[in-house]
Amino acid sequence: MHCRLSSGTVSSVASLAVAESFGSAPSKYIRNNTSLRFLSTACSTFSTSTPSYPKPEADPHASGTGGSGHEGAKAPNNKYWKYDPKSDRHQRPIFVAATKQHVGKTSTSLAIVSGLQKRFDKVGFIKPVGQQHVDVRSETLDATIKVDKDVCLVRERFNLHHLDYEYMSPVIIPRGYTKKFIDGEITYEKQIADIEESFKHVSECSDVVLAEGTGHCAVGSIVNVNNAKVASILGADMVLIANGGLGSAFDELELNRILCQHYNVRIAGVVINKVRKDKYEQTKHYMAKALKQAWGVPLLGCVPDRPYLGCPALFDLERLFHTKLVCGHMHRFRHYNVNDINLVTTSLTRFLENLREKASRTLYVCHVTRDDLILGFMAEYQRTRRDDEKPFEAALVVCGRKGKYQLSNEVKDMVYGLEGAPVMIVDLSTHQAMQKIHAYTPKLNIDDKNRVTKAVEHYEPYIDFDELLRRTRSDNSSFNVPGDINFDDLRTR
Repeated sequence: MHCRLSSGTVSSVASLAVAESFGSAPSKYIRNNTSLRFLSTACSTFSTSTPSYPKPEADPHASGTGGSGHEGAKAPNNKYWKYDPKSDRHQRPIFVAATKQHVGKTSTSLAIVSGLQKRFDKVGFIKPVGQQHVDVRSETLDATIKVDKDVCLVRERFNLHHLDYEYMSPVIIPRGYTKKFIDGEITYEKQIADIEESFKHVSECSDVVLAEGTGHCAVGSIVNVNNAKVASILGADMVLIANGGLGSAFDELELNRILCQHYNVRIAGVVINKVRKDKYEQTKHYMAKALKQAWGVPLLGCVPDRPYLGCPALFDLERLFHTKLVCGHMHRFRHYNVNDINLVTTSLTRFLENLREKASRTLYVCHVTRDDLILGFMAEYQRTRRDDEKPFEAALVVCGRKGKYQLSNEVKDMVYGLEGAPVMIVDLSTHQAMQKIHAYTPKLNIDDKNRVTKAVEHYEPYIDFDELLRRTRSDNSSFNVPGDINFDDLRTR
């Protein structure tokens, strides 16, 4: 396959888009004729049909200090910048993007919104391009619409009722969207118009706006609305989020910095999440030093790991296995450490010993044919209640392949008739169920209010809001690599 794109830079962006679309093993999919056809079409679409990426304008932040009053201050280069008479500066929108999945981007966004609410009267939030969506009610439209799930989470958690859902999630990319874009059923112009119209409404009724991206900076390239490009259109400064570490974390950050530089997006700073406690001071010191030396940007936050935030609740397992608890519904938001899962293959006597000796909050997995274990689990729950012992917090996942094994009617009647000890029935083998649980990364959602609150309380104190606001209001700050060719000079060559 051969396709020629309009420029070397766009070729790099398209390559990132292809990698994002196909995952970690693109060759596996390229051998598939259908995927090959769409990839070929995509390349020619970027070459011919889709409008060229806008040529970056001169960096409005490279120089200038501003005057003493509003009229003397440096004029904003973007209509979405907010003038603050107290500081005689313009507050730019803040865009949050990650280096990859599961690095705590939403947790960081929640913490930033919480911190901004303590410093501004009205905080705006938008997810310009989203993927996983939920149905919500729009008051202005008086209709049910689809928005990104994180929009629902942030609006309801922080009571952002000055914003209507209609303008908080302008572009949703469900299954099949990419193919429709490549086939011309969805246009680039319509996407950009929707994003700008929505951002205009959010900005007009807010003192500061936080935009949350989807994944890393190149996500969305296949439909020509990647995070870096959208941030550029909105005149936003970028906050990059990465997982703890030094070398690998910096390498991932550098890939995203390059794309931000291409779109003339200034990086406000970096937040490093999930840092091991025994490596915390070392990581904080050397990452801050490396960012300052290489990019001239600050480390805005270094957040130690808190394993609880990554522990799935029974509610998460219900969604993972597309099932419901058959009893113990009041414990749906009880969390369990996946490292403490126990596959029960022993005798009933040994199982009861484990229930009494191991940590109370343990998740057990057994086969559906083990009636003795299921009944023993329920009986032990009743015994602890009768004897007023320590709280019984164990849960039981009962597994059996659909169509081959099933719970006996007698046991089913007993289990369904009880309340208290949580029991879940899953139509998979014990091995498959445990594999899925171990591979699963739970996401924050509005239903699990306790975990959302814990996430905000954990992340917010580690973020330097004074520095974040100083950076996003400053007139003179560069993302150019110290000692490297100036970007303004580079793009004229």
